[in-house]
Amino acid sequence: MGTDTHISEHRAADHLISVFEAQIRSGALAEGDMLPPEREIVQTYGVSRTVVREAVLALSNKGLVQARPRHRPVVVKPGYDTALNVVQSIVGQLLDQPGGIRNLFDLRIMMEAALVREAALKATKEDIQRLKTALMANEAATGNSEAFFRTDTAFHGVLFEIPNNPVLPFIHRAYTTWLAPQWTQMPREPQRNQRNFQAHKRVYEAILHRDPDLAEKELRAHLAAAWDQVCITFEGL
Repeated sequence: MGTDTHISEHRAADHLISVFEAQIRSGALAEGDMLPPEREIVQTYGVSRTVVREAVLALSNKGLVQARPRHRPVVVKPGYDTALNVVQSIVGQLLDQPGGIRNLFDLRIMMEAALVREAALKATKEDIQRLKTALMANEAATGNSEAFFRTDTAFHGVLFEIPNNPVLPFIHRAYTTWLAPQWTQMPREPQRNQRNFQAHKRVYEAILHRDPDLAEKELRAHLAAAWDQVCITFEGL
């Protein structure tokens, strides 16, 4: 295939992607609807089957359709989890760059510092109880590092839920997904788990006593210590 033909097909695929994106966003193609058969798209838009398949792949990567072999693509409703899946590979490449993990972790610190302040000022009794329940589960798991990682994640997850902003739990899941490969490779040390639990407890108590300054101080100290633990395990971060 010549270069000019390749460019022409690529532009045709871009046009086709734009057409279907517009139909999906306008509601002309609703969630659960199937895209037209490949043959019909070829005839309607005067493109090749290669162009159609390239466009469908791009729509799938954008989280706008679900494409399975031997099935017509189905329109799906984009959600926060879809967004996570779409950017997963991009973030993975960023994390592989020098300082990438540290940059993401710094962003997490800034966000959680704001969240613990918010919790100390505005958490309801129900929020405090959920945080306490998560803390108790974390304490019970100090002797089992796999369970401790799950309950550690759940404790921090409550902080992202307290403001009742649907974007925040998605961000927490994203952080957990992106950083898990490093965290799960950490040595399994019950003593370290106990230290981290005690740090969680201090954060909880500061929130319980409605002290945003202390809550932020304890959270920052906890995450700084957590980063030091990671650096001991992985050189060159």
